[in-house]
Amino acid sequence: MRVIGLMSGTSYDAVEAAAADLTLDGDTLHLRPLGHLSVPYPDDLRNLIATALPPAATTAQTMCALDTGIGHHFATAAERALSELCADAADLVVSHGQTLYHWVEDGTVHGTFQLGQPAWIAQRTGLPVISDLRSKDVAAGGQGAPLVSMTDTLLLGALPGTPAALNLGGIANITVVAPDTAPLAFDIGPANALLDTAIRHFTGGAEQYDRDGRRAAAGRPDADLLRLLLSDPYYRRPAPKSTGKEHFHLPYLQQALERTPGLDADDVLATLTHLTAVTVADACRAHHVTELIVSGGGARNRTLMQMIAEELPDVPLRPSDDLGLPSEAKEALAFTILGFLTFHGLPGTLPSSTGARHATLLGSITPGHSPLRLPEPAPQPPRGLRITV
Repeated sequence: MRVIGLMSGTSYDAVEAAAADLTLDGDTLHLRPLGHLSVPYPDDLRNLIATALPPAATTAQTMCALDTGIGHHFATAAERALSELCADAADLVVSHGQTLYHWVEDGTVHGTFQLGQPAWIAQRTGLPVISDLRSKDVAAGGQGAPLVSMTDTLLLGALPGTPAALNLGGIANITVVAPDTAPLAFDIGPANALLDTAIRHFTGGAEQYDRDGRRAAAGRPDADLLRLLLSDPYYRRPAPKSTGKEHFHLPYLQQALERTPGLDADDVLATLTHLTAVTVADACRAHHVTELIVSGGGARNRTLMQMIAEELPDVPLRPSDDLGLPSEAKEALAFTILGFLTFHGLPGTLPSSTGARHATLLGSITPGHSPLRLPEPAPQPPRGLRITV
């Protein structure tokens, strides 16, 4: 089955599209990546997303405009993937959509809200679309995140020791696969979320992110600011847990800076980078991680990666590319797997990783141009993932 996966994370800078051929043989899922591409949001749409994100107030009209605009942009990415990666032959599109709000109170997720109307994707590609993949897990009492944990678990199961997969997106999340123990996954805290917010703030929007971590490398972490940031109760909550820009946003950072005045911008960026490194290292030590497989946009931040390595001198770090999953496309490919599982009647969550009462089939299906025909449910879920070229 040929599947296109679409993903845009909390950095909301682009839609990442990836395509793969997937086959389930017994209890092994075979995945052959077909390539990936990135379709940046146009400035007007990106700015509209920014103005609607919490803690800002918004309107139903803006939400409708965003649902349509994001849907069209995801459809453009799907059309390009269909043409450029799949030679105009695919069976299914899986769209994560753009998260606008993840409703968490006292550690409980009450709802999750992704925009990007799938009807536009189905109309423009003619293919069925699976979307809204998080809500079913939330309805079962789970966090609805991180959904990449299913892919991580299948991928890491064959590695020795206690491997973990770390994704450095807007939020850093981790999946730990220890022997004879149910997999554990959770959001650690901010990765690029506060960094990108800070650099946009300090440059008046002229810069969107700290390229290669250069500005952080030019600064020095401030002990007082780091201590204040680490006092956030989120870090002490037990896993599974999830968070987002509803918590880690510009006013959150400004409140911290008001309590530690006079810092140079580069020193703030160095401190925020060190915050991610420290919280990642704390999570790894708490769960006795022996190897860390890294993916996401933050993996390109040399200063961040160096700080993580310094915090974890005895834990080897390597990119997910080494295991066959391109770092920049890993999440989009993970959603091809989730869509494949849903299409074949198999759950896409692990209760130990999301905290749900039971594993769930994920998503809602929007038919394409042809009548929707689902195959017979697969007899058993996969236990391993084999990636081929």
